[in-house]
Amino acid sequence: MTEMVYGSSPAAVREPVLPRWWRTIDKWSLTSVFVLFGIGLLLGLAASVPLASRNGLEPYFYVQKQAIFGIMGLSVMVGVSMLSPAIVRRLGIVGFAAALVMVMLLPLVGQDHGKGAVRWLSLGGFSLQPSEFLKPGFVIVTAWLIAAAQDINGPPGRLISFGLMTFVVGFLALQPDFGQSALVVFAWGVIYFVGGASIVLILGIGGLVGLAGFIAYGASEHFARRIDGFLSPDVDPRTQLGYAANAIQEGGFFGVGVGEGQVKWSLPDAHTDFIIAVAAEEYGLILVLMILGLFGVVVVRSLMRLMSENDPFTRLAGSGLACVFGVQAMINMGVAVRLLPAKGMTLPFVSYGGSSLIAAGLTVGMLLALTRSRPRDRMAELFGRRR
Repeated sequence: MTEMVYGSSPAAVREPVLPRWWRTIDKWSLTSVFVLFGIGLLLGLAASVPLASRNGLEPYFYVQKQAIFGIMGLSVMVGVSMLSPAIVRRLGIVGFAAALVMVMLLPLVGQDHGKGAVRWLSLGGFSLQPSEFLKPGFVIVTAWLIAAAQDINGPPGRLISFGLMTFVVGFLALQPDFGQSALVVFAWGVIYFVGGASIVLILGIGGLVGLAGFIAYGASEHFARRIDGFLSPDVDPRTQLGYAANAIQEGGFFGVGVGEGQVKWSLPDAHTDFIIAVAAEEYGLILVLMILGLFGVVVVRSLMRLMSENDPFTRLAGSGLACVFGVQAMINMGVAVRLLPAKGMTLPFVSYGGSSLIAAGLTVGMLLALTRSRPRDRMAELFGRRR
């Protein structure tokens, strides 16, 4: 009778998941990532054939593996990008704990695959590099701790995060993996700075990092050899840096032509750490600038969307993920043009590597999830303040 008089209250109609995801996602960043992966496959067709030939495999063996891992990585990216910030936080904390345990096991059961650094775990015929998955998890945990420290009577999140960063860097240095160590320190510094740290404190921590590098130079032959090679005024043309520098010079503005490059036959890591040298030689400066622009789109658009974010955790975690993604690309390309010492770091979504592709998908998936537009939440906060 009541319903006949007053009418029944209409049930709330929720928008389906996929349309809501498509409406709120940053489509420019999403498209840029897919284009980067497409460029990676294109370069892999040239860069990985010599390696397959040396190993007695089918010419496109590594390209096929790259396509499989890339599809897995992109699937992870799309799936994670549909999650809420709260679930992203839980996923990051659990993932960080699992990756940290694997990193701690590396000195006991890890392998170096002839690279001079124990960075890989063999799991059923598949090599996993735990440090790749440690980075996004560390960003999430650090952002969670520093955001919690901003609450009244909150925990000492800044101090805890500093201790955690030191602990993680210590285990990465044991491999040794100074490139990933630098990224972890950089990620912590970005989140700490965005969270309200003074520039004086950041500069002081930078000084401590420089001191740690000086100590590592004297204690690690592997680290010292790379620094000496970087500081030397003359580049041995028979080294990887020499081959890469020559390839970039030969490529010029338009490149020598598709499939005509020679550096892929000389560089053992042409399909991974020095993939940008293959791009510069065969396609020239045009493709290199295009790759730079695509990474810039992801980083800049993400940071712009985070500027209007009110939730401290989302703002801190998103800033850390965006900066780590961009700086890893800068390090990879900086090494190829000899602006930075060799670090053994891949170019996200472009270089070959299963761990790299899946971890990059996880990183950008978290970033896309945190930068999705949430207009209803913002309106609710606005009306809540007015009340």
